[in-house]
Amino acid sequence: GGQRPAIGQGSGFVFQPKDKQLANKTYILTNNHVVEGAGKISVKFYDGREFEAKVKGTDPKSDIAVIEIDARGMPAVRLGDYAQLEVGEWVVAIGNPFGLSHTLTVGVVSAKGRTTLGISDYEDFIQTDAAINPGNSGGPLVNLDGEVIGMNTAIFSRSGGYMGIGFAIPINLVERIASQLIEQGEVVRGYLGIMIQPLTPDLAKSFDLTTDKGILIAQVTKNSPAEKAGLKPGDVILNFQGRPVSDTGEFRNRVAAEQPGSKVTFDIIRDGKQRTVSVNIDKLPDSKQVAQEGSQASDKLGI
Repeated sequence: GGQRPAIGQGSGFVFQPKDKQLANKTYILTNNHVVEGAGKISVKFYDGREFEAKVKGTDPKSDIAVIEIDARGMPAVRLGDYAQLEVGEWVVAIGNPFGLSHTLTVGVVSAKGRTTLGISDYEDFIQTDAAINPGNSGGPLVNLDGEVIGMNTAIFSRSGGYMGIGFAIPINLVERIASQLIEQGEVVRGYLGIMIQPLTPDLAKSFDLTTDKGILIAQVTKNSPAEKAGLKPGDVILNFQGRPVSDTGEFRNRVAAEQPGSKVTFDIIRDGKQRTVSVNIDKLPDSKQVAQEGSQASDKLGI
């Protein structure tokens, strides 16, 4: 006999694009890993209605996907303001853990801006202690005003189940990516062409720097915008667009958010002297064409 088809489960929520959607379509947001490689996608609502869905667009780099169903009048969630979200604020995670549909768990925001976890290429996670388990992926993280402020995506676990640390993608990032997927069918990111690493105190000392704030350029890709602008390995980036940089993950997100064709400025230190460099941002090539900064995967991270 042949292999039985695998059945996966996850969560999602109805999204209303700013420029309005087609009258007979409903868009649903979820994680890319929930729908990736699926031969058939079925969506079941709280009232029992079930629809066959098709993928509108996916972005594996941020683990976000948009699927669509042929239905009208589905109520969409209200989106909150991630910038207003504070550590310690109460939040509610809603989803389908272990196939137990429409489960609601409560906790607080434990941290914001978690990066370099090795879960996806572009990370800026909300950390929460609201219980998130396998099957919650793609579901909404909601504030006490009933507004979605994140998409539940991953857990930190040694057992495969809940251990008090869950991660959600901020809704501002989800909304931006989803809008691009709906309007353009793909996500366009800014590209510099550098490999970076944190500037540790030891590295700062070896470069005779008086500060350990900033990010070190370890490598510059040939014919990249960075090389054309004169950036070199060993340069230390202090500021990007007038704002200080220190976290490599946050820096990558900021560069990616820049529109290709735009001009950006860097304050750097080279040979002990500070200077300003302008770079014309390009479009991020396909990952097959360019070496990406290696993500530090961990067997402690479960999805």
